[in-house]
Amino acid sequence: MRLIIARCSVDYEGRLGAHLPEATRLIMVKADGCVAIHADGGAYKPLNWMNAPNQLSELDGVWAITNPKGEKLTITIHELIADSSHDLGLDPGLNKDGVEAHLQELLAANPEVLGEGFRLVQREYHTDVGPVDLLCRDAQGRAVAVEIKRKGELAGVDQLTRYLEFLNKDPALAPVQGIFAAQEIRPQARTLSAERGIRCQEIDYDLLRGIQPKQPKLF
Repeated sequence: MRLIIARCSVDYEGRLGAHLPEATRLIMVKADGCVAIHADGGAYKPLNWMNAPNQLSELDGVWAITNPKGEKLTITIHELIADSSHDLGLDPGLNKDGVEAHLQELLAANPEVLGEGFRLVQREYHTDVGPVDLLCRDAQGRAVAVEIKRKGELAGVDQLTRYLEFLNKDPALAPVQGIFAAQEIRPQARTLSAERGIRCQEIDYDLLRGIQPKQPKLF
C-alpha cells in the first residue's frame, strides 16, 4: 500500500462532476489499484475514490486515474508532504462470529435456499483480496459469489464488490453474479446493492436449522 500526504485538489469526471478544493489530504493507493482520498475526519468513508480495475499515470504533479467505464479522477499535487509504501501481505479477511460461520456452513449444505438449481462449487473461494464465502453455480451454470453476514450493512456490500471485481477477471468464471445474504439487511445496503447489480437475500436462520416458528396460543 502506498500512502501519500499532500496538499491537493481533486476533480472527478463521470456520471456526475465533483471538485475538491486545495487542502491537505491522505491519498491511499492499494495493491489492487484502488485509489482513495481521505480527510482527517468522516470515519472510514473517503471523500472520493476509484475502484480497480483502473489505470494510474503520474506526470508533473498531476495524477490521472481512469477506468473502463470512462470515469476519470484527476489529483493535482500542490505540495507533497510524505510518500511511503508498505507491503501489508495477504489479508485473511474478516473473522466471522458463530452465527455467520454457521450460516455459511448451512448455506453450503443447502445452496438451493439461494435459488432453485444452485449448487456449491467451493466454500472460502480465494481471491487476491480475501476469500469469498461461497462460490456457486446457478441452474444455468453461471458463477455466483455469495457473501454472508449476520447483519447486512454497507461494508458487506463493498466487500462483495471487491470480490466480484477480482472474480470477473477470470475468464473461466466471468460474468460472476453476486448475492448478499444476511439475516437482516439495512435499507442503505439494499440500495447500494441494487445500484451495483447485486441481489440481496434475507435468510431465516431458525428455518435453515430446521426450527419451526412457534404457533400462537389462543389462551
